[in-house]
Amino acid sequence: MRKQLCCTILSTAFSGIACAGVDSSAGLDGFEFHGYLRAGGGAAIGGNGGAQPCFQLAGAASKYRLGNECENYGELEARQKLFGLANGMVVSADVMASLYNPGNVFPHFNSSTNGAIRLPQAYLQATNLPGMNPQVRIWAGRIYYHRHDIHTIDYYYWNPSGFGAGIDNVAINGLQYSYALFRQDAQFQARLANRHDFQVAGIRTNRNGELQLGLSLMQKPAGVDGHGGFSFTAQHKQDQLFGGYNKVAIQYGQGAGDTINTVNQAFPGHGWRRWRLSESLLWQFTRKFSGMLAAVYQHESSPGYRQNWISLGVRPVYAVSDHFKIQADLGRDVVSPGNGASRSLTKFTIGPAVTMGKSFFSRPELRLFYTYAKWNQAAQDAAAGGSAMARDGPFGGATHGSSIGMQLETWW
Repeated sequence: MRKQLCCTILSTAFSGIACAGVDSSAGLDGFEFHGYLRAGGGAAIGGNGGAQPCFQLAGAASKYRLGNECENYGELEARQKLFGLANGMVVSADVMASLYNPGNVFPHFNSSTNGAIRLPQAYLQATNLPGMNPQVRIWAGRIYYHRHDIHTIDYYYWNPSGFGAGIDNVAINGLQYSYALFRQDAQFQARLANRHDFQVAGIRTNRNGELQLGLSLMQKPAGVDGHGGFSFTAQHKQDQLFGGYNKVAIQYGQGAGDTINTVNQAFPGHGWRRWRLSESLLWQFTRKFSGMLAAVYQHESSPGYRQNWISLGVRPVYAVSDHFKIQADLGRDVVSPGNGASRSLTKFTIGPAVTMGKSFFSRPELRLFYTYAKWNQAAQDAAAGGSAMARDGPFGGATHGSSIGMQLETWW
């Protein structure tokens, strides 16, 4: 009965859909189950000892993650085909639950400091639309939308996700066009606002090279003081380079779009600006030797304020055998505020690992790690109270520290 009702609704939106063609025998056919998990723990070495410290520079939007993650995190995602139509259209539902628990904290799951359970994805989608290319889909709900990240720093520099509706990958003259309207970026967003996201993909630049463009328009809600804004992204991806890929992106945001991915809830004026250049290179030179290079430069400014953030790091990985790797992670962040001394942090990790394969992204992976970090006085002055680099943190007045531990990471 519910399938017939959904089909009736769809038949109103799309001509040529025969509700008599509902495949009620779908059952568990078309069921998919995916997930992600990282879990582990460690301890500080020296200083006051205690739980594993994690090192992130104040003002930096990310940190070098190997041996430097102080939380357990998991995602469980289920997708079920609800029904198929005689003309080939398929309607499915996707739900994802995420579980977050900071290390050495009892999981109350009612706040960001004591753990959290969320539904970052819950949406319906229609695929195999009649008369359109197979990649087209229509969706509605909360969704991870066209996300791009640098894995070694877990940084989603292009992430227009949220709650809304859209249509993806409409092919016109060899290009793929996508449009989405979002109303909510985060669960605890104070004010709902329209965010229009336009994307164009498939612009071929050279062999195995593709340019992708994105534009987001942020509207100020009625009755709210302030301004709207926009953000723009241009990204080039080069596949089959050194056995991996290279991604370089330049982004600009202004006004309510100065955060680039989401709506700035302050709805500031056009004097609020941010631009960012990011680079990630994944290589797999041989079956045994792989790695990733990461680089970010970001400048943000507003009336009476400016700040630069520079990040550069590398994670080389050598597979000693089919199931044993040695990997290292070296990264440096520098944050230069306009009204104070520059803050810097250098972090190094060595991590032998038992794994399922030789490639960079082979998982599951069980790692041991030793991490050493060094920071300057300005970084210590800006650190949050009680954190790894603060004066009242585990290393006191020292400007260096280390940790040791174990972590499991897997996805499927």
